[in-house]
Amino acid sequence: MAPTTMGSVSGILRSRGAVSWYVGAVFSGLWLVGVGFSIAQYTESALSLALGILALFVYWVGFAIAAPLQWVLPVGHRLVVGLALFALSFTLWPWLGLGVHSIWTYVGVIVGMGVLRWRTTWGIILGLGLLAGIFGYLQLGWDTDVLISPAIIISISMMMASFARVMAAMNQLRAAQREMEIMAAGKERDRVARDIHDILGHSLTVITVKAELAGRLLDVDVERARTEIGEVEALARGALADVRTTVAGFRGVSVTAELAAARSALASAGIRSEFPSSTDAVRPEHRELAGWVVREGVTNVIRHSGASVCRVRLEPGLIDIADDGGGVPPTEAPSSSTGLNGLRERVEAAGLRLTTGRSDLGGFELRVSA
Repeated sequence: MAPTTMGSVSGILRSRGAVSWYVGAVFSGLWLVGVGFSIAQYTESALSLALGILALFVYWVGFAIAAPLQWVLPVGHRLVVGLALFALSFTLWPWLGLGVHSIWTYVGVIVGMGVLRWRTTWGIILGLGLLAGIFGYLQLGWDTDVLISPAIIISISMMMASFARVMAAMNQLRAAQREMEIMAAGKERDRVARDIHDILGHSLTVITVKAELAGRLLDVDVERARTEIGEVEALARGALADVRTTVAGFRGVSVTAELAAARSALASAGIRSEFPSSTDAVRPEHRELAGWVVREGVTNVIRHSGASVCRVRLEPGLIDIADDGGGVPPTEAPSSSTGLNGLRERVEAAGLRLTTGRSDLGGFELRVSA
């Protein structure tokens, strides 16, 4: 725990929890009004009466700030606060004498609020009650009334000790909940970042390829160039819609749609596609994942491979994308690729394994297997 500073003490004494405690301390201080009347009844000097009331008020202030002070102390040091309040009670000895035990309930409450180990709490509170009984016996002699003060000290102090532990457990639960919320927010940010990267990385790659193709066709085939520009516009609108739905958390991926989009993108890049005629071999629980794999794999082929052929194989428990290009450049190695790292997280979350390497076509291979 960080060392206690004057700033932290000042802050905790003005905190919302401390203010709530002060409200309770005001009501509990009504018990001391009776003690004040006792001081007035047995004090003849006005100066002595004023000093006695002042000492009683100081004792109440000590009680009021004792619990908040404990909140900024390590557990091992909290007992010092209770002992200090116990010592402060003896400033009233000149007026109360042995009757000082009547205000030790406040000491017991502070010990209980310290959330010490149960054995320590029980030992101190029972010891305080026993000492109060001894003081009462020395003051009044043996009488059943002697047991009243120890009973009050023990019962109220243990009740507050139980209450303090319930509140501490609730605070721990709230802290754990806040930590879980932070972790959930972090995971959601990662999800959105990963999905946006996958969406825009693929879409912008295809848009770039089609825009370059349209530029080359302007002087050769104007109609086809217009068609390509129209597809670029449609891709841009689709990417924008995908980003919006991804941020909203409702986006899904279809392997059939991704294969169709990949075939079109590869054709625009001048790369021949060898795709399966259907996606029936993919297990239902892996169809969305297969869509992400096809998207990322084909995007990498278009961006980096310089290939003339791209092959996609879909089998139960296997998704394989290979090309005959020059492989992945060092700057885009799998260990540093944001897209492949994000895809690896998806694959591992599904209980599968992602591997990369040289394909049998001579280029790069992206394989997801059980």
